[in-house]
Amino acid sequence: MTDPMDDNEVDNTDEMSFAELFESYDSKSSRELTQGDMVDGEIISIGSTRVYVDTGTKSDGVVEKIELLDENGDFPYKTGDKIKLYVVSLSESEIILSKALSGAGKATMLVDASRNRTPVEGKVIGVIKGGFSVDILGKRAFCPVSQMDVKYVENQEDYVGQTHHFLITRYEEGGRNIVISRRDLLNEAIEEARKGFFERVKEGDTVPGIVTKLMSYGAFIELIPGVEGMAHISELSWSHIEKPEEILQPGDAVTVKLLKIESSKKSDGLKISLSLKQTSANPWDSMGSTFNTGDQVSGRVVRLTSFGAFVEIVPGVDGLVHISEMSHTRRVLKPDDEVQVGDRIQAVIKSIDMDSRRISLSIKDALGDPWTGVSAKYEIGSIVEGHLEKREKFGLFITLEPGVTGLMPSSHISNATKPSDFETLKPGDSVQVMIQAVDEESRRLTLTSPDQKDTDNWKKFAGSKDSSTMGTMERLLREAMKNKK
Repeated sequence: MTDPMDDNEVDNTDEMSFAELFESYDSKSSRELTQGDMVDGEIISIGSTRVYVDTGTKSDGVVEKIELLDENGDFPYKTGDKIKLYVVSLSESEIILSKALSGAGKATMLVDASRNRTPVEGKVIGVIKGGFSVDILGKRAFCPVSQMDVKYVENQEDYVGQTHHFLITRYEEGGRNIVISRRDLLNEAIEEARKGFFERVKEGDTVPGIVTKLMSYGAFIELIPGVEGMAHISELSWSHIEKPEEILQPGDAVTVKLLKIESSKKSDGLKISLSLKQTSANPWDSMGSTFNTGDQVSGRVVRLTSFGAFVEIVPGVDGLVHISEMSHTRRVLKPDDEVQVGDRIQAVIKSIDMDSRRISLSIKDALGDPWTGVSAKYEIGSIVEGHLEKREKFGLFITLEPGVTGLMPSSHISNATKPSDFETLKPGDSVQVMIQAVDEESRRLTLTSPDQKDTDNWKKFAGSKDSSTMGTMERLLREAMKNKK
């Protein structure tokens, strides 16, 4: 059995709710809107072409959906969002709303629009000295060129025929002198967009952007209208680049990482640091599994220093070819004597230091060491042809092949049957010599004349390929001495 008190409580509650609803409706009924009023309403329904808004009165407002699209043609609102609109016409059942006063309003509303800073719709009809002529509700208005856009207006003709929203900044002489500004409205929209942007993103996020300007030290990138950041040249690519123009051009669409957002003395009060390269993996992270010591690689010379050349073997990974690792065949004094920036070269990886992120390379190892196998190639006592490289007081340096040079001591020249044959040689002249001694480990060859005087013939047996043959050489020497007796 139900307690009568419960029924009474329910009835009282219902009556209170109805009273509240009636009071609310009555309150809305008492409110009146007129053309030009601003409505800060809540979206209650979104149709295919129209959006319905609670105006705070007994009549709901309606606005064309196309009016609310953003610059990209997207509809950025949802049911429940607050939106600021203006009354352009009304009836007992419906209130027509707009983002600005348009042709649906009356010219007499311009005074109120000027006083209340209500946006009005206008069409740019021509270019005049210092700005634009704009039709506002049938009246001619003037927009200074500096007030047409937030960016510098390069070509005024581009704006002719366009329809925009403006604020009336001056209304004088009964409408014969009307000055308007679009820039103020754009700045308000930009500030609202900025606020929303920084509420959505944080440091470390990846966002899209458009390259706006290139400088020697980096690239400026617009994230949204009114929000711009800078990517330092070191953050543009994992590869070494000299100028941003090597990989970017103004207008390029890019994806960047927000490295830091901090306050600054700039007009917008913010300094935003960006990175393009950090949107992709660091190539060093896979180096350990991709390359090994001893691998032969191909690369591009990207930088020269006094001590060597830096070679990019994969984008973002440079190795150093020390000056001592450039050639087996010549002594390199300056790296640019051997390679130039931009050259593609072959090199061998000598070492990889993952902790320090350093790679040592060798060009000469990739070409092969000409001294390898010299002791087998140039047997003691064999006669070969060479070319005079240079003359010194202590003897002649004679090149047998690129990278392999031997010394003929002055004493061997004087013991030749015809010393003049060697004394008259000029650099580059060819000459026949005999191999007297080979030290492959120390890279030394001792040469003598093939026609030494008889008293010195035994010296051709004095050389050795290595220490293991000294016994044999000693025996041959003793036999030569015995034969002389």
